[in-house]
Amino acid sequence: MLLKDRVTIVTGASSGIGLAIAEALAAQGAKVVVAARSADKLAALVTRIEAAGGTALAVPTDMTNEAQVDALFAACQSAYGPPALVVNNAGIADHTPTVDLSMARWSEVIGANLTSVFLGARAAMRAMIAAGKPGRILNVGSISAKVPRPDTAAYTASKFGLEGLTRSLALDGRPHGIAVSMVHPGSTISSLVPGITDQKREGTMAAEDVARVVVLMASLPDDVNLYESTILPVTMPFLGRG
Repeated sequence: MLLKDRVTIVTGASSGIGLAIAEALAAQGAKVVVAARSADKLAALVTRIEAAGGTALAVPTDMTNEAQVDALFAACQSAYGPPALVVNNAGIADHTPTVDLSMARWSEVIGANLTSVFLGARAAMRAMIAAGKPGRILNVGSISAKVPRPDTAAYTASKFGLEGLTRSLALDGRPHGIAVSMVHPGSTISSLVPGITDQKREGTMAAEDVARVVVLMASLPDDVNLYESTILPVTMPFLGRG
């Protein structure tokens, strides 16, 4: 068990990539605190993890709400102690044409995909520094931080911003032994866009494949950081675009 008793928080854990990551980390022995807005889905996830012999705690959380994020970390501290690993996965997708993109929707996407990570990472760094132990923060990005798709101005901006935020966090965490990294998934079966991304089709991969990469990154020695990883289906039209 690569992560035995590693206290971990996974956000956006109620479905898709976050759910797969939470289950994979728990299977490797981590004590997983799962966060998302859907309390019923989190409860079902905890039941599955515990049935498989793992340890998990559900804390319903809106990761864009500062007070709720603080409460999430307080619940983790109370149940298991300070987190040694935090996976910031919460986020939403958007495919609104730029000319139709409202300020409200722009703010919603930036809040869900970028501000939520800032709040989660800041709370993680505070907890890890106070504990005086090495820690790891892993942000889930997207290949849209490399090559955007049409009609995704808000989503693309949020993921490019997340890449910059991750770089800054990595610098700020370095003196404290906190490794900060990110993984960029390509097309993955998930509930990100119901009716589209939750359907198996050519050029997609399973959320469990992304979770395997996260387990690898999370299980490295404390003094080693796989800073950035991109995982995508072999047939995905990403490389070689003109």
